[in-house]
Amino acid sequence: MRFDILTLFPEMINSYVNLSIIRRARDAGQIDIGLHNIRDWAVDKHRVTDEPPYGGGGGMVLKPEPIFSAVEDILAAQREGQTAVILMTPQGRPFTQTVARELTQVDHLILICGRYEGVDERVREYLVTDEISVGDYVLTGGELPALIVLDAVTRLLPEVLGAAGAAESDSHATGLLEGAHYTRPETFRGWSVPEVLRSGHAAHIDRWRRESALRRTWQRRPELLLTAELEEADKRFLARLARET
Repeated sequence: MRFDILTLFPEMINSYVNLSIIRRARDAGQIDIGLHNIRDWAVDKHRVTDEPPYGGGGGMVLKPEPIFSAVEDILAAQREGQTAVILMTPQGRPFTQTVARELTQVDHLILICGRYEGVDERVREYLVTDEISVGDYVLTGGELPALIVLDAVTRLLPEVLGAAGAAESDSHATGLLEGAHYTRPETFRGWSVPEVLRSGHAAHIDRWRRESALRRTWQRRPELLLTAELEEADKRFLARLARET
């Protein structure tokens, strides 16, 4: 899968994509990442990429010409396959695990990192195919959101995490928060690992983990239970939680 990221600050992206899982996925040829400085497509000698907005008001707006030219050059060099051009913006649709899974079906993602007051509206109207927000808050730019999308999508690609099915156990992957985890030592400051996890009984361990996820979701994000896929045993456990509380 190919990712192209357009930004005014490629150095913010570069350090992250050369570490950990993303680096291993690149080295294995599972993903390909291109970092592009929008200033490289500016047409004047000062490489201006932003201007004050028409009609006045504070802040600056990213100009359309460099962004259009950058995307068009990238598309011209693109191999066959489906491309999505995504603007990272707080006005976009909320990014969720479902959206991340949806994006794995695309061969090529172009992520445009907004800055300042945003981008010229013509970029939204005539260039991008999608707009994504990572949350209802304001960041300095779109670089962190672009990395969130890159990371979340990459984790879902086949064999990136190594162990089969590893991504399916993460929080939100099944519609629930992930349950509790324990490791050595068996007892720490008088607090012990639950006995069932030391029992070696696979079915009992699986059920304990499922109930741990259900309990945590019930306590912290109960609205997720409205859309999660629940088995009869899950519903009985939740009914018991309801009676307890």
